[in-house]
Amino acid sequence: VTRHNHLKDFMLVVSIVIGVGGCWFAYIQNRYSKEHMKKMMKDLEGLHRAEQSLHDLQESLARTARGSWSLCCRLQKAQEEHRSVEVEKVHLEKKLQDEISIAKQEAHRLRELREGTENELSRQKYAEQELEQKWLQLTHEVEVQYYNIKKQNAEKQLLVAKEGAEKIKKKRNTLFGTFHVAHSSSLDDVDHKILTAKQALSEVTAALRERLHRWQQIELLCGFQIVNNPGIHTLASALNIDPSWMGTPRPNPSHFIMTDDVDDLDEEIVSPMSIQ
Repeated sequence: VTRHNHLKDFMLVVSIVIGVGGCWFAYIQNRYSKEHMKKMMKDLEGLHRAEQSLHDLQESLARTARGSWSLCCRLQKAQEEHRSVEVEKVHLEKKLQDEISIAKQEAHRLRELREGTENELSRQKYAEQELEQKWLQLTHEVEVQYYNIKKQNAEKQLLVAKEGAEKIKKKRNTLFGTFHVAHSSSLDDVDHKILTAKQALSEVTAALRERLHRWQQIELLCGFQIVNNPGIHTLASALNIDPSWMGTPRPNPSHFIMTDDVDDLDEEIVSPMSIQ
């Protein structure tokens, strides 16, 4: 289980590193694209100025009826510059479109990477919560086993006390039974067994109340069911645990013997105690 947790932690760290690296790469590409766009805007402004200069020159030529060789050369040069600028403009526009397309593709890839990382984190969180629920359910079932053992021991003590009280009751019904019971230590032994059974049953009752309240609070804090579970064998199989490691299987819940039964035993032996 520890190895599995380490593997999950490693996968989580790798996913986070990939996500951070992708974000940093996108930031660098975005910054690089902005710088190129600024440069192209300056070139476009230069192109606009050149076009304006050509336009002014053509208007000057139209106003003047006389042409000169130098002016024709200037016009031809301006036209060549204009064509060169037009070619450069087309080239820059194509380059800008390509960079925008690449930036969009990279943004789409990073968005998919982020969504994949978020889905992986969500899946790991759900898997960890499900594993935590199974372990808590298994812990509850093991605690129930030990509680049932303690309850059975208390019931055995009560049964022994009942048997002792029945023996005293039978002896009391004989001719010299009352005298014999009054001068023997069996009455003290039965009384001690009854007190011990009372204390054991009180401890079992307190443990039951504490356990129910504690697991109820744990369920409220965790937000999932723990007490209602598929059973210790199913949980052990899901967690790859040998059921023999957890002791005896959970017995069927039997009728809980309350301390009123012990009070009935006290009433049954009141007469011998008064005689003594």
